[in-house]
Parts: sequence; structure tokens; C-alpha cells
Amino acid sequence: LDGRKYNIACSQVDVGNAATPMTARMQGGALQANGQTMPEPTFNVDHVGETVLYISNLPLDANIQFVTIMATQMPYVGRG
Repeated sequence: LDGRKYNIACSQVDVGNAATPMTARMQGGALQANGQTMPEPTFNVDHVGETVLYISNLPLDANIQFVTIMATQMPYVGRG
């Protein structure tokens, strides 16, 4: 689908371990790739909303196609 004719743009927002009830169990530890159980870093979920708001306020001549928002202490991008 191509929405450029109608000034339609889309962005892909990949969200890491945002601190929500869904990720609460990760604070107690999650199985890691090396077989150890360790706490997973999380970040404030408000940052996701701020990112989406920023993207939605861009002028029609600009677009952010992809963005990954994640905790700075996450060991690997794209893992899991």
C-alpha cells in the first residue's frame, strides 16, 4: 500500500521492556540466553507515548519510518 498520494505516512515503533504489569515479572528475573536467570532492565512506559506523540506531530513532509525504544541497559537489540 502506498499512501503518499494522500499524505499518509506510517511508522513502526518497536517497544522494548516498558515498565507495565506485563513486564513486572521480569524484575524478579527472566531466563537469559546464557541460561542464567537475571532481572531484565525496564524503562518508563511514558517514553513510548512521548515518542508516538513526537512522531504524530511531525509535518507532512517528514516521517520516522522505524524507531526502537528500549532500556539503555538491555544486553542485545533484537534478542528474544
